[in-house]
Amino acid sequence: MDELLKQGIGLFNNREFFKCHEVLEEAWTAEVGPRRLFLQAIIHLAVGFYHCQRDNPEGARRQLHKGLHKLAAYFPFCEGIDTERLHRETLVALEQVETGTVISAYPQIHV
Repeated sequence: MDELLKQGIGLFNNREFFKCHEVLEEAWTAEVGPRRLFLQAIIHLAVGFYHCQRDNPEGARRQLHKGLHKLAAYFPFCEGIDTERLHRETLVALEQVETGTVISAYPQIHV
């Protein structure tokens, strides 16, 4: 796991979703292979949760759907990340967004 991904995970887990997006975008920009979509999936989730923090449920819903769709291609683990668990926990959060409920717990990225 490279340093940018480690840094992005730390930011994600600390709910610093905008900063996470910026760090992971730096790694994503340099990628050309399958890892590019993996990073993009996490970026979509970070942006989706940032929209939740900013009280933009429609933006959150769109980004979380994109991230979940892309993340599913990397089950059950990718680069040491439990992608299946992240997907499952994000689905719970997405359901809360879609029903207008405040997210009770943001997912964590487990390594």
